Amino acid sequence: MGEVVVIGAGIAGIQAALDIANHGIQVHLIEREPTIGGHMAQLDKTFPTNDCSMCILAPKMVEVERHPRITIHTCSEVEKIEGEIGHFHVTVKKFPRYIDESACNGCGDCVLICPVEVYNRFDAGIGVRKAIYKPHPQAVPDFVIKDPEHCIECGLCYDVCGPDAIKRKDAEQMITINASSIVITTGYAVFDACSKKQFGHLELPDVITSLELERMMNASGPTGGKIKRLSDGRLPESIVFIQCVGSRDVTINRPYCSCVCCMQAIKNAILLKEKNPKTDVIICYMDIRSYGKGYEEYFERAKEMGVRFLRGMPSDVLADSSGMSLQVENSETSEVQVLHPDLVVLSVGIGPAEKSEKIAERLGIPLEDTGFIKPVHDAVDTVATLCPGIYVAGTATAPRDIPDSVASGGSAAMRAYIDAIRTRSG
Repeated sequence: MGEVVVIGAGIAGIQAALDIANHGIQVHLIEREPTIGGHMAQLDKTFPTNDCSMCILAPKMVEVERHPRITIHTCSEVEKIEGEIGHFHVTVKKFPRYIDESACNGCGDCVLICPVEVYNRFDAGIGVRKAIYKPHPQAVPDFVIKDPEHCIECGLCYDVCGPDAIKRKDAEQMITINASSIVITTGYAVFDACSKKQFGHLELPDVITSLELERMMNASGPTGGKIKRLSDGRLPESIVFIQCVGSRDVTINRPYCSCVCCMQAIKNAILLKEKNPKTDVIICYMDIRSYGKGYEEYFERAKEMGVRFLRGMPSDVLADSSGMSLQVENSETSEVQVLHPDLVVLSVGIGPAEKSEKIAERLGIPLEDTGFIKPVHDAVDTVATLCPGIYVAGTATAPRDIPDSVASGGSAAMRAYIDAIRTRSG
């Protein structure tokens, strides 16, 4: 046997798959989305270097696709796992793509001609997509996918497709994979800002989330990299970030820090200042947690550029005659301030992936009280689980930034590799 299954193809899963495959072990990389890459593909830049996120991620995605020892299963979910270490039987359900993957060349002619436009989850709703689409230009594998729920069967895509790759009918497939070990890298889910009604997300058009801002700032995103108010398209002259929306909040069972929100807000504040130094940027925070290498220096750089940090949590975001207003007490001075921003950005936290509970149940692995998958030990062994041969990495166990997720994926990969070698020699 001697093969490994990696569940989840975000940056942690990609790193785990590459590390295992580069040691001569066959890897099956399973991803429920039409493309690998995960949440990192949605980001504009990474902190603290401001490197292009896709410039880092895309070469790894292509390397995975071209690697002779990695088989990618997109639009797929794990249905059942049986067996034990060295002899796992993983049943995978592959959802219909309505595309002949052996014929599609990813040209996009079908996308251009499709008349249907619907909500685009990849762009966090800022943009739209067609009923036949690629999630983003750098998608791997480079195939389109047809959305049968919104397709009106106008027939235009069939007519324009030169390779005749679009299927009128398709069906689910069940695949069984035999594996020595399993690595879970199912990632995270972004907090639904509508759960904090006091901030007015989706009620006030100029209250957006940090992920929506990321898609705006991305040059290949729906606004071409331009930051604008959704209400009138005007460039905002003042922007307020509200931190810890869905983090450090016991009322919603999220007592933990989401790890990335402070630095993401600082990064975006710096980028906003670089685009337009006259923009007034204020970050309302409880505590700034800049713990990583170069992070504190990054924080200081933001202050030098004129980003204002206000220690206090606003109570509500309200509509008024001038647009929006919010009241916040500066806990350092006890002064109550009323702000009138053109744009409010909610720094939403991250939580367990939607399918974490089902996967843990199928594997017989316990969850933390917060819903993350529980490793053997939070400090001594952060990748092993109570089920021998099954490892967990990345944000499946706790909030992590990109470097920590990559390191975690590599750690889990080596444990899985050792199991695979033992099975081969066994």
